[in-house]
Amino acid sequence: MAFLQQSKEISIRPVDFRFHPGMWLEEHTKQWADSLIDEKIRFVQSHPLHQRLLTIQKPLDRTLQFWMRSVPIYASYKFCQLRTRFHNNETQERIWEEQHEWAADKIYSMCSELGGFFLKVAQLIGKPDLAPDAWVRKLVTLCDAAPATPFSVVKCVLERELGLESIEDLFEEFHIFPIGSASVAQVHRARLKGMKKDVAVKIQHPGVEGLMMTDIRNLRTFAAFVQKFDVKFDMLSIINELEDQVGLEFDFEQEARSMVRIANSFSTYGQQKRAPILVPRPIPHLVTRQVLVMEFMEGIPILRLGEEMARRGFNPDGAVARLAKSNILKDLTEAYGHMILKDGFFQADPHPGNILINDKGQIALLDYGQVKELSQRLRLDYSRFVIALHEGEPFRIGHCLERMGLVLGEKIETDPAAFLITVSGMFDTTLPPGQTKSIPFGEGSTLEKFSVKNFPKELFFVLRTVHLLRGLSVGMGIPYSCASQWKDLAKDVLCSSASSQGKNTSTCYAGRELSWKKRKNGRTLFAYGA
Repeated sequence: MAFLQQSKEISIRPVDFRFHPGMWLEEHTKQWADSLIDEKIRFVQSHPLHQRLLTIQKPLDRTLQFWMRSVPIYASYKFCQLRTRFHNNETQERIWEEQHEWAADKIYSMCSELGGFFLKVAQLIGKPDLAPDAWVRKLVTLCDAAPATPFSVVKCVLERELGLESIEDLFEEFHIFPIGSASVAQVHRARLKGMKKDVAVKIQHPGVEGLMMTDIRNLRTFAAFVQKFDVKFDMLSIINELEDQVGLEFDFEQEARSMVRIANSFSTYGQQKRAPILVPRPIPHLVTRQVLVMEFMEGIPILRLGEEMARRGFNPDGAVARLAKSNILKDLTEAYGHMILKDGFFQADPHPGNILINDKGQIALLDYGQVKELSQRLRLDYSRFVIALHEGEPFRIGHCLERMGLVLGEKIETDPAAFLITVSGMFDTTLPPGQTKSIPFGEGSTLEKFSVKNFPKELFFVLRTVHLLRGLSVGMGIPYSCASQWKDLAKDVLCSSASSQGKNTSTCYAGRELSWKKRKNGRTLFAYGA
């Protein structure tokens, strides 16, 4: 058997700070937590139910670790908000930069050391359009470089799941070191006996499912607290949807079926025009609940495209490079429009580690553990919403959101312009002029005015997909609007639906007609006609 050895080092830049309130709080919290852990261990060892309590010791320790680490980070930001009120703008920026650097180190340590669901949290928040630069620099390394399961354990899992006496019976080559490791599983490159092409072997981390469920319960409690006292957004619905979807990620047989379904859809799409993305196919009879063997996709991660262009002699910021990046984003967004609006079934995790670009400029989309299926009604309502968002009609947008179940805490009439900014910040890849970050929960954000009392959990992965696409847009320096790119597809979807029901297709996507009425003071009112 041939083995490929490769390693990746992550350099962490040391940062020196003067006295920091968060540091003081963290130190004292850790002292309390350490003493609590010691007391718990002494209790367990002396208790008659020792063996039974040992089974819950790990979740308890993990819960304690989460609160020990998250409370100081949250508290330090509240202290920083208070401190900046007494300084000028220049000093405020310096204080916030120091705060973000300090917090980035702590969040990175928490996510990398605890692993599990916190690696997904790193993917959610470590985006250039959403998080501070210090966070992005730290957390982006966790997208596909999570701690790996030792090869000795991987070998045992493979032999058990595939019914092998030894992996040499099946594989001609198997690379010991994974080419990527994420929260649920890691992937190895290998060659099956008698085959000329390599395969990718995805192996689930043993015991990770229980840890991730513990993490989600802790995050639900934390989200309930933040939602109650700090953030005007329905975060609990999002946590509930994540819990439902994460549970599906541990069934690789389900993932294989999702891959085939999406690959078949693009195969049909490709008969009419070039399919915008490539989807790996599972290898028949080599799929179990914890192991998935599939086609190997060559390519470089999408955010390293600039580096590759520079290596080949192109200016990464030049006109040729920008055109190539723009075409790649266009193809990727077209693919997601096809999946979300036309099929209502889509890969819901397009973070940079799951998107490769091959030598022909084609996009390979990996990892189908997180998929989402929309109901027919929601798919059509979202299509109407996309058209209204592109046309910038606040009251039509509000009507669509109401139909989809999104409830705001303020009426649109109070400030239609701010409402448009809020909704675009949530559901479009474009950003307001002069902004490079959406900062949805920052002080003075429009979300402060239009609080979200109820967010339909069925829409969360659509929202997440749009935000990940926007993160790619910002990271590649190519601004665009997914609503504008999807509008024609949305119209086609609605007209096809109307046609299949024997309805008039000339106004199938318009919804109720809008009328404009002028007040005496010249302000324009929007109202739906009957």
